[in-house]
Amino acid sequence: MPETIVDLIRHGEPEGGRMIRGSGIDHPLSALGWQQMRAAIGDQAPWDQIVSSPMFRCRPFASELAGRHGLPLAVEPALREIGMGAWEGRRAVEIAAAEPVAYGAFREDPVRHRPPGGETLEALAERVGEVFDRLVALHPGRHLLLVCHAGVTRGILGHALGAAPSAWHRLRIDYAGLSRIRHGRFGAVVEHVNARRIR
Repeated sequence: MPETIVDLIRHGEPEGGRMIRGSGIDHPLSALGWQQMRAAIGDQAPWDQIVSSPMFRCRPFASELAGRHGLPLAVEPALREIGMGAWEGRRAVEIAAAEPVAYGAFREDPVRHRPPGGETLEALAERVGEVFDRLVALHPGRHLLLVCHAGVTRGILGHALGAAPSAWHRLRIDYAGLSRIRHGRFGAVVEHVNARRIR
């Protein structure tokens, strides 16, 4: 079975700075966010295919990168960020002050204590696991770049590692952080997580 390489990059900083953004709140990249993404990628273009979240903090950069290097781009709805319900658009410090019990429970056990109206980690695991498996099957022996989100990246890495959603929050994924999974005859191997530059 030919080896497929899947790179993942989280979007850069969006306008409005740090806040809880899920699938319901979307902002374009700030000037710093564009700078972060361009610095992480540089002039590299080792991919055969770019696949992007449909969200505005991902898709324009993916489109620019694909256009600059003449690469095919696919927009994948299942790569949207996890829904964070009533907490979307709010800052963590604000929620911690206003809802200390709920926020503390969420930080200690994000599987059982989701934001009100938020998507479950099990639902995220199912949709990103399916899209990862589908992309690997569709592109054997190819090199893919997924432009997505912190939650989606954690979910895909967790899927590759066979790690339960309860462990995902232990993975730090920075703005423009790069991760890589190699998938071959014996399954997936995580090569690196949250790198600053493409390798």
